[in-house]
Amino acid sequence: MEIDFSQFSIERLIDRFFNLEIIREWAHLLPPALRNTLLIASLSFVVGIVLGLFVALGSISRRTWVRALFRAYIEFWRGIPLLVAILFIHFSFPLIGIRFEPFVSGTLALCLQSAAFTAEIFRAGIESVERGQVEGARSLGLSYRNTMRVAVLPQAFRRVVPPLTNELVTLVKDSSLVAVIGVSELLRVAQVATGATFNASMYTVVAAVYLTITLPLTYLARRLEKRLVRRGSLSWLEAERQRRSVMRHRAPMAV
Repeated sequence: MEIDFSQFSIERLIDRFFNLEIIREWAHLLPPALRNTLLIASLSFVVGIVLGLFVALGSISRRTWVRALFRAYIEFWRGIPLLVAILFIHFSFPLIGIRFEPFVSGTLALCLQSAAFTAEIFRAGIESVERGQVEGARSLGLSYRNTMRVAVLPQAFRRVVPPLTNELVTLVKDSSLVAVIGVSELLRVAQVATGATFNASMYTVVAAVYLTITLPLTYLARRLEKRLVRRGSLSWLEAERQRRSVMRHRAPMAV
């Protein structure tokens, strides 16, 4: 490593990282780039939730082969770097005649990997529901499917909101990796501007934009987590018992 302090000055620092003239020249590219960044992150988040819930339910299936299949999916996508997945989908699939636009390749890779991490979040949320509640729901005559739908999943959803918010923050930041295949998002704009001007001011702007997006989401995740811990929640089984008790007491009055 070599550091040359003789080239450092406050004026040079401002010129290289906060040059307003260069920022104004390239600022018109930021809105469409921001739109692509948010679109990639949003699509990956929504698809990741839907596919992740499906994978999570498969990973806790009572059938061994089903559970093994979905666990293999989770371990595979959690075990490879996202950048490798993006490059593989975009550059390897054309070898077998399947070609995607860069936007589609990047989004697909994010969706598939997000589903694996989201599946683990859902699995942890489902398994955090006390087993006594599941047994109580079954004792009330509910089938396994209805037990999951009525008793387990609603509680699991409440518990996984904070980690899902953190997953959205991760997706916003990871969406910058699609710049390597030429998708015009925030990082790509900064790369092109820096290469054309030999000035890093657009990197500063892009970093500020990412912070503007991620910091409120991070704060929201912490607030939600504290609120859930502070408030707690009445278990489904307790609520159902209270409801049935009230109904029994009201029945004679109704007669």
